[in-house]
Amino acid sequence: MLDLKMIRQKPDFVKEQLGHRNVDPADIDALLAEDAARRDLIAKSEQLKSTRNQVSGEISAKKRNKEDASGEIAEMQKVSAEIKELDEQRRAAEAKVHDMAAHLPNIPHPDVPISATEDGSVELRRIGTPRKFDFEPKAHWTLGEDLGILDFERGAKVSGSRFLYYVGDGAKLERAVYNFFLDQHEAEGYTEVLPPYMVTDESMYGTGQFPKFKNDAFRITTQDLSLIPTAEVPLVNYYRDEVIPAEKLPVYFTALSPAFREEAGSAGRDTKGLIRLHQFNKVEMVKFTKPEDSWDELEKLTNNAESLLKKLGLPYHVITLTTSDMSFTAAMTHDLEVWFPEQNKYREISSCSNCTDFQARRAHIQYRDDNGKLQFVHTLNGSGLAVGRTVAAIMENYQNEDGTITIPDVLVPYMHGKTKIEKQG
Repeated sequence: MLDLKMIRQKPDFVKEQLGHRNVDPADIDALLAEDAARRDLIAKSEQLKSTRNQVSGEISAKKRNKEDASGEIAEMQKVSAEIKELDEQRRAAEAKVHDMAAHLPNIPHPDVPISATEDGSVELRRIGTPRKFDFEPKAHWTLGEDLGILDFERGAKVSGSRFLYYVGDGAKLERAVYNFFLDQHEAEGYTEVLPPYMVTDESMYGTGQFPKFKNDAFRITTQDLSLIPTAEVPLVNYYRDEVIPAEKLPVYFTALSPAFREEAGSAGRDTKGLIRLHQFNKVEMVKFTKPEDSWDELEKLTNNAESLLKKLGLPYHVITLTTSDMSFTAAMTHDLEVWFPEQNKYREISSCSNCTDFQARRAHIQYRDDNGKLQFVHTLNGSGLAVGRTVAAIMENYQNEDGTITIPDVLVPYMHGKTKIEKQG
């Protein structure tokens, strides 16, 4: 959430910056008008309360002197009723202001490319050279079905579209990938966490999923709980409503969890394969930092994700997303896109974002600065990496003409020495 005081002080700046994120300037004007009305109600209520306190003293004095105070008492009853009405209006106005502010995205960093669409992302670097095949490469879903390690048909039978079974070496490869990721992140200083997979509405609000994207969540209808769309939600909310000791910062967390996505609006897109599922595994990285350190930490976070692709030998590039394409909570996002031979294109496998103090304001996560004053931390998150997409990229990039798949060297120990996936028995 944005600082309301900042919006009041710099409305033109906020309109310009959020205009780059397709926010109508009229929305800012409406918020400020509602906020002004709210503050006016507070002022009127406080004035009446001051008058009531003063007259209450006069009533007490008259009672002590055995004087008639019935007129003042009747007048204060009217004042109390008016105060009650004003306070009810104020609470309604505060709820409206809060809801309006909660729908505004984060202010973009000045270096984020400005665009009304996803077109215009800036490529920062390109690592690795796509392999030149001397045969026609197959899509990972074809390879998986031919080898008997991916079963989309039975996944759809049991759970519906965009679900699948990993079978035999397919399940082992998935497990090898995420164990490799977690071990690498631990070596880089991250603390591994096994989080809850269901969270409260407060938690979804804290990381920015609610209220704007509530319809995208898988909800538990019998309770106010949601299945997590990413481990970012329980990891960031770990410190919700807390003050982190300054000496502990920065804090690094990593977690493997399933991610549950409604995938609203994706009809007809990536209907085959592991790219866009309702349930998939992902290893997440989350950081809590002091504001002055967060931009350096974003680069480190991005490098942590990149190191996995380098060790796996997968070609990729890094891009900075446009103002319109990055997530609601982000001030800047670097996307890692890995090469898929069959599609002859790069596809997203990680988004690394600095959310500045946007989530910390919503979740009330603070620390004390050198002067002992409470400040909001900055939060960062990144996929390290999306596991299913990594498996798909390995299958396509390491496929052989006979339909087998070579295991990347760094994963061989996690596959108990197996170097190749062949057709399952």
